[in-house]
Amino acid sequence: MDAIKSIGIFCKQKPLISQEVLQELVDWLRERNYKVFMPQDTAAIVQEDSPDSSEDIPAKSDLLIVLGGDGTLLSVARLTENHEVPILAVNLGSLGFLTEVALPELYSTLENVLKGQSAVEDRMLLRTRLKRNGKVLRTDASLNDVVINKRDARIVNLEVHVNDQYMTSYRADGLIIATPTGSTAYSLSAGGPIIHPSMNALLLCPICPFTLTNRPIVIPDRAVIQVNLTTQETVQITLDGQLGYEMTSEETLEVQRGPTPVHLIQAPGKNYYQILRQKLHWGRPAEDRKQ
Repeated sequence: MDAIKSIGIFCKQKPLISQEVLQELVDWLRERNYKVFMPQDTAAIVQEDSPDSSEDIPAKSDLLIVLGGDGTLLSVARLTENHEVPILAVNLGSLGFLTEVALPELYSTLENVLKGQSAVEDRMLLRTRLKRNGKVLRTDASLNDVVINKRDARIVNLEVHVNDQYMTSYRADGLIIATPTGSTAYSLSAGGPIIHPSMNALLLCPICPFTLTNRPIVIPDRAVIQVNLTTQETVQITLDGQLGYEMTSEETLEVQRGPTPVHLIQAPGKNYYQILRQKLHWGRPAEDRKQ
């Protein structure tokens, strides 16, 4: 990790502790002569003005600090698609699958990061393109997943190709295309497998398929997935549960691995299996049960 001089901060808007935590962090960094950038909504929490939007911050920063829950991190991760900037995610929420660092660990972890003594884990981003007659209408990034369904919970009819090869047609409540990171999100609730985030894989998980033999499938991460509607209808496309738009039967949704990953700073002393045990309430190791 290169020398850090400029730090961007994003903070969740709702928790009552946000103002105190954010002000302490900003003061701590400025006392050590780091340049601090905040988007307008974050700066307003500590009664400051900022000329920057959220989209401006990654290009100006050597490090991003995200104070919030997984939802806050997801929104920031999408902004880093074209920027090689690491993210330190601090959990102010409840579940915190992605935000590994607890608030009491913030400054000890941050000191290690600033000294270049922290480990960074790369997480795959998805790149999604909506096309009509070969023309790209929009391009988006997502860290967890892309979900195709209908707002009124009716069955959708989808045809899926992988690398231009026909795979299957789904009649289902919807379809989830997830990264390994997203395998513990919506896909997990829909019956999909948990995939270690270091795996080079993509996951297709139908939501309540009409044909019970339509099961989740894991495919190579270099695959290009194309989804079309087989009936005259409109469906909703949702990325990371946050960003949404409509797709018609005249359009194609193309999903593949993005060209650059998200760089997440790992919390010291923790590992992926420990996080799974804690967040999913799995059994404790034998040495813990003896205590």
